[in-house]
Amino acid sequence: MSIPASMTAAVAPREGGPGALRLQTLPVPEPGPGQVLVRVESVAVNYADVKRRRGDTYPFPTSFPYVPGAEVAGTVAECGAGVDGLAVGDAVFGLAGGDGHGGYAQYALAEAGQLGPRPPMLDPDTACGLTVAGTTALLLLREAARLQPGDTVLVPAAAGGVGSFAVQLARRLGAAAVIALVGSPAKAAHARTLGATATLDAHAADWPAQARALTGGRGVDVLLEATGGDTLSQGLQALAPFGRAVVYGAASGRDAVLDAATLRALLYAPAPNQSLAAFNLGSWFMARPQVAGAALHELVGLVASGALQAPQALPLPLAQAAEAHRRLESRETVGKLVLKPWVA
Repeated sequence: MSIPASMTAAVAPREGGPGALRLQTLPVPEPGPGQVLVRVESVAVNYADVKRRRGDTYPFPTSFPYVPGAEVAGTVAECGAGVDGLAVGDAVFGLAGGDGHGGYAQYALAEAGQLGPRPPMLDPDTACGLTVAGTTALLLLREAARLQPGDTVLVPAAAGGVGSFAVQLARRLGAAAVIALVGSPAKAAHARTLGATATLDAHAADWPAQARALTGGRGVDVLLEATGGDTLSQGLQALAPFGRAVVYGAASGRDAVLDAATLRALLYAPAPNQSLAAFNLGSWFMARPQVAGAALHELVGLVASGALQAPQALPLPLAQAAEAHRRLESRETVGKLVLKPWVA
């Protein structure tokens, strides 16, 4: 495969708003030992990209100038020394940059162990959105929240990437009811098509009380939370005795703040013995790669067989990376934003 000396990439030269992203011409990187150079056909747009571009708190340091993009799908362009099981021309998908960056480009480096073969029945736009959103949803529910058959689950942003997978997987894992927290009637309708048994308006001040009412006053057994700000403390008001809340992000850009009274409420009446856990996907792939890898493999099989519906891809040219970030931050989309580096 002929590899050019330079490529086009979307770069944030400094932290800032979506407008900070600009197309630049950069040298094509060379794979080192254990690395693979991927010719990127599709790259997913995730909230992690937004947080790192803004300079928000993030588990891994972000150095500027910064090329976002954690999830890519494409073909192997070159293999570094010591790479086994992959060859030039193979269709692959997975994580870019080791710590999840560099994918908003025509070529991206990836650790060989963080790539997998892309099954023929999965197009690049679908495949590039599975690793983060899909695996997060499955590990959140099964490992972090310890979902049990018969549980009631409250899923925020249920029409988004993680949320749309979580609604389906919660039902598949035996949840008796899934309450979707959404921001518009269109998103509510979409969540119901995925299996949500009820929907709540995320803009309503009393949504925790509504959630309790839907459960006969008991509350939900599992709460997933990724908004930040006041949403976690609100959500805990909807949590049942022995309920589990799992925090996996802060899409609003504001960290959740819990006062002493809220923490005491986890222990005592009216809903005692509640638990609060944190989740970060990257740490699962680094510290428990066998569990994370098995979850991803299971997820790919479910999507490829049609048993699980992946979010509808919303493709945009790489030149519209700033617009993709604006749409994601405004929460106006239903589906998965995907950038296409080779589309003008």
